[in-house]
This record gives sequence, C-alpha cells and structure tokens, in this order.
Amino acid sequence: MECLHWSSSELHEWKIKQKGSFKSKFVKLFWIILRSSTQRNWEISGPVDVLTCPSCWQYAILLNKFSQSAELENTLRVEGYHPAFQGTLPYLPRSLKCYISRTPRRFPAQKHQTGKLKEYYLLNAASVLPVLALEVKDGEDVLDLCAAPGGKSITILQCASPGQFHCNEYDDLRSRWLKQTMESFIPDPLVNLITLSKLDGRQIGDFKPELYDKVLVDVPCSNDRSWLFSSDTQQAKFRLIQRKELSSLQFQLLRSAIKALRPGGSLVYSTCTLSKAENSDVINLILKSCANVMPVDITEMAKAVSQEFTFLGDTQQHELLVLPEKGKAWGPMYVAKLKKI
Repeated sequence: MECLHWSSSELHEWKIKQKGSFKSKFVKLFWIILRSSTQRNWEISGPVDVLTCPSCWQYAILLNKFSQSAELENTLRVEGYHPAFQGTLPYLPRSLKCYISRTPRRFPAQKHQTGKLKEYYLLNAASVLPVLALEVKDGEDVLDLCAAPGGKSITILQCASPGQFHCNEYDDLRSRWLKQTMESFIPDPLVNLITLSKLDGRQIGDFKPELYDKVLVDVPCSNDRSWLFSSDTQQAKFRLIQRKELSSLQFQLLRSAIKALRPGGSLVYSTCTLSKAENSDVINLILKSCANVMPVDITEMAKAVSQEFTFLGDTQQHELLVLPEKGKAWGPMYVAKLKKI
C-alpha cells in the first residue's frame, strides 16, 4: 500500500489548515500510540518528526522498462538523481531501474492516457524492498494478494516475467485503481496474461491451494505515512481505532497466503506502519501457529541497501523495518520473509 502523493497546492492547503503547528491533538495521540506499540521509543521520535513534515518527504522514480526513455534517465542524472539499488544485492535484475535524490523533491506525475504507457511511477523507495526480498524469477507463478494501487505489481513485472501472475484486490474502488495502473504501465499483450480478481484475500488459500511459487502479502495497515493528514476528523479517529483491530485481518490474510503457496515456495509480508502489533507480532503468531513455515534470512539484502535506508536495530534475521529520517525519508516499511516447507 503506497503512500498517496500530494501536489504542491494540496501541501500548501494542508499547511494552512495546520496553522504552522504539528502539535495538534491527533499528532499527540499518534505519538502516544506509537510509544505503546513499538519496541524502542527513542528510535521512533525521529521518524515521527519526518512523518509529520510532508516537506521532508522524498519520492523515488521507478522507470518503466516497457516504455524506456534514455532521455529521461539523462534528465534524472543531470538533476541529481542516482540509482537507489546497486552493488551487492542478492537479487537485483538489470531491468529494474529506480532513481532517488538526497534532496526532498517531487518529480512531476504523469497523467493516465488510454493507449499510452507511462514512462515512470512515483513511489516510496522502501516499497521496492518487499519485491527485492521476494526474488521473483521468470516463469514462476506469483500472487499479489492485496495488490492495489499496483506499485508493487508493476515493480515485480520490471524484475521478471512470471508464468502466471495473479493480482487480487477485494475493495471495488481500489480494484479499479489497480486495473488503471496496470493499463498505464504494462503493454496490452502482457496485461491480457495477468489475472485481476476481487476475491476476499482471506479465502484465496482455500480457493487456490498450493498454486503459487511466490506470494506477496502487502496487507492493509494503519499506514503511518498518510492517516494523520486527513482533513476529516472522524476519519482520523477511525484510523486510530483501526490500529488496534487490523492485526486480526492481517493474520488471516497471511494464513491464507500460506495455504496458496506451494511447498518450497516463499512469501513476503509487508506493511507501511511502525506498529509492532501489525508487524513482528503477526509474524511471530504465524510462526507459532503454522508448523509448515520457516523464517528466511534477509539480512544480506538489508546490509546491501543500508547506505540509502535506515533500519530499526535488533530485529530478527527474517525481518526489517525501514525508519524514515531527514535525507532518507523512506518508509516506514516492514518486510518479513517466510518459506513453506
């Protein structure tokens, strides 16, 4: 679930509403909740400062290999952008090109045009990490269980050509958003080979048992990067309450994904929240209750990208949590990898 991108006018309007202060009752309540739901409070104060300051936010540019533009790459380099992922990553297909800048800025978004592919996708650079952890190879059957708005789905397709690619989104509005994203970035012959569905993700494992080699479980979460900036106070209150209730849904989705996975296959679970209850607690519960899954070490991947991302310390080898900080305002993004045995 990627963060929604703000235009400069929207950001200006939001700043006016806040009257120059981030010490609203919701910010205070947000901080209280984070203190009670994270492992080490002192490591969260910096990320909270970034999350409550949209002018600090950074945006990565994922290039579309199906609509390549050498001119665009040259422009990005001239403007100070550089590849986000390079070097000794365990999995880094040459076809994946993602650019970032040290300076907070937002490259202009491209509008959807029927019949014309977009050249790039704006996203939080940390959103690419779950895909890199999944390590999809050509010909593998892949399920993106909660696929909308589609950023991770198109990232998978930048990396490999799955044998069967099933993108599922239960919510009707988000499902239409997913369809439009796919049409904007993927050419017709390939789009026609992708299965889009609106099934209840909690039931897919029963509908399609042991059908996939790889499963991405990017679950609905409390989304600490965007909930605070709703102008609807009732919606903001609802999101605060929702933090306490989402872990049950996330556990059910993850359990369904395990059922859909073939023995020997692997899955990646991800969220964009700092909440321990939605992150490591869900994974620990699955590991205790499902004897047919085991954790997979992803520390090598984390080390390879440590110059561009800041991680929470003392996590388990099978998980990581990206913490946003000034100059590296990526995340929050939790990633954990499991294998079915």
